[in-house]
Parts: sequence; structure tokens; C-alpha cells
Amino acid sequence: MDFDRSDPYPCYARAREAPGLTFVPELDAWLVARHADARAVLRDPEAFSSANALKPDVVPGPEAVEVLRSVPAGRPVVLTADGDDHRRVREPLSRGLSPKRVEAAIPFITRRAEELVASFAGDHRVELMGRCARVLPGEVIGHLLGLDPADVPDLIEGSHRAEDLVFRRMSTAEQVAAARAVAGMKRLLDAHARGSAGADGLCGEMVRGIEPHGTLVSNLQNLMLAGHLTTTALIGTAVLHLLRDREQWELLCARPELAPAAVEEAARYDTAIQGLRRVATRPVAPAGTELPAGAEVFVAFGAAGRDPDAHERPDEFDITRAPARHLAFGHGAHACPGAHLARAQVRITLETLARELPGLRLAEPAEMEPSLIHRSPKELVVTW
Repeated sequence: MDFDRSDPYPCYARAREAPGLTFVPELDAWLVARHADARAVLRDPEAFSSANALKPDVVPGPEAVEVLRSVPAGRPVVLTADGDDHRRVREPLSRGLSPKRVEAAIPFITRRAEELVASFAGDHRVELMGRCARVLPGEVIGHLLGLDPADVPDLIEGSHRAEDLVFRRMSTAEQVAAARAVAGMKRLLDAHARGSAGADGLCGEMVRGIEPHGTLVSNLQNLMLAGHLTTTALIGTAVLHLLRDREQWELLCARPELAPAAVEEAARYDTAIQGLRRVATRPVAPAGTELPAGAEVFVAFGAAGRDPDAHERPDEFDITRAPARHLAFGHGAHACPGAHLARAQVRITLETLARELPGLRLAEPAEMEPSLIHRSPKELVVTW
């Protein structure tokens, strides 16, 4: 089955129509494409381990690996841990990202979103990913961790370079440069964490809850990547799909109370994390397909969001759609602990853009990144 990472939806549709699961050689995994099947796999972590949740597209060369050896590493991290290990590293993260703490950050998020949009004044043509979508979420995570604002740009850069190392083909020199940026990010996080043991908030929760297990820096890095790269991508795709359908954008401008629904529709229709992997811990038969222990499945959140058995008119982008359960933020034990924070940032960004720049429109066609992790426009050039 042909699989195009830039547009995986035709493959998803064929897989949903086929009986059982479909093996996709490009993924080297069995594709779980139906909403009900995806939910069943995600709510059974004993049968489907998260140990291989993210499989690199690229293995960094020895020169880059040597650079990374100079900084702390360790497991478990929340994304790939199971059982008691997962609970130990997830609980402090969930406390640090509780709805109450996210609500306390709303004034900061709102102020920074307004300042970023105000910085467009006089330009009338901007690349929105670089000027807003890649900036705001990193600053928000930095704020929640209590980081020095002067350090945040380096941390954002380190996060992007960490993603590049395992999902983008680069020369040896480029890999080494990326590894140095990642190492710098880890050193900054380590130094900050050492002074945060008694602090309130997200970093303090993580230091007290995770440091005894010796994996604090790895989990802080995981938070930096998951905490802002996913939100960056969702901001980009949400704005893209709203501007591609002028009626939807004008509706949002006229009815800003639809912003939360627009966030949910963007997440359902073209989610940032297209899917995560699981490995069978024993012989299993998801959707009637018999798999041995060790078999890998790719649970496609993006495919589940377009499943006609779960959503009416699934291939239409409609912000007036009645609320419906989707899997964009996962499900079960590994459901995204930062979902409330991500939703708040995308909502506030959409509200700010619609209020301040109602004439916003695409200035150039947008090309999507050929990635299943943090799917987003490569660039989003807009004008007004």
C-alpha cells in the first residue's frame, strides 16, 4: 500500500475499508486506522506497550552520538514508559500541568499572543510559523518551568534540532551541529532544575517527583519537545485550514466564541501527531488480525479523526460541528497531560488573529512537512 507522508489520508481511507489491520511497509508496522480499533489498542497498555512509541526515521551517526554522550540521559520518559514507571513520571507532570495551573498562565499566554500579532504591524505579509507559531508555545513552556526568558530561544532551537536529528536526513556536519544544540538545551535544563527543587509549579513538581528516579533531564527535554512542537504544529494547521475555507475564517471572525470548536475541529481534521506506535507484549488479535508478541502497530490518530463511523462528513472542515470525541490528544493511560495547555494556546492565538487581523488570507500555497510527528505547514505566508 502506497503511503505518502505529506498526505497520508488516502492511505488511511483504504486501510479503514480493508478488513482487519493493514501492514504498511513504509511504516514497518500494522496500521490501526479505525476510531474504534485505535481506542481499543490505546486503552490496553498491558497488551500494547509504549516502549517504541516514537521510532526514528534517521539514526544519528557516531559523531553526533558522541556529542550527546556529554550530557545527562536516561529512561523512563513519560512517552515510552509503561506501568509503574509511567505512573511515576506522569504524575508530577500532570500536577504541574493541571487545569488550575494552566488557567493561571492564561494572562501570560494572552499577552504574548497579542504582542506577537502586534509585531506584524507595518509588514502586511509575514511567515506565521516563524513569527508566531514557533515562538509562543516555547515561551509558554519556559514560563511554566520558570526559566529565564533569555534562555528560552536556545531551548526552542534545541527542541527543533532534537527533532531534526531523528526525523530529518542531514550531513555529518549538520548532525553534529544539531547535537550540540541539543546538548546545550540539556545543560540549560539541568542547571535550571538544580535550583528548582523547592519551587512551586511545573519544574518543582518534576524535580521532586522524577529526580529520585534519575531521569529528570530526559523528561524535561521530552516536555520541551512535546510541550511546544505539537502546539506549534496545531497552530499552523488550524490557521491553514481556516484560511483555505474563507467562509470558515469569516465565521470565526464574526463569532469568536467558536474558537474552542475551531481548535477541536483542527485537531480532529488534521492532527499534529498523526499517530504513535505500540508493540504487542503477547499474541493479540486487534480488529481480528492475529499478531504475534513483538509485532508493531501504528495507531493513527489522523486516520481515526476521518473515520465516517465516528464522524459525520469526516473529510469536511467545519467549525460548527457538534462536539465529538476524537483521539488527537491520545486516549487512555497515555492521553496527553498537556492537552488543556495546548488547547488554550491555539484558542487564544485564533481569537487574537481573528480580532486583530480579520482580513488575514494566504499569500502563498502552503506545503506540508512530510512528517507524521508534528505535521504542519513548512511555511505559512499570510497577508491582510
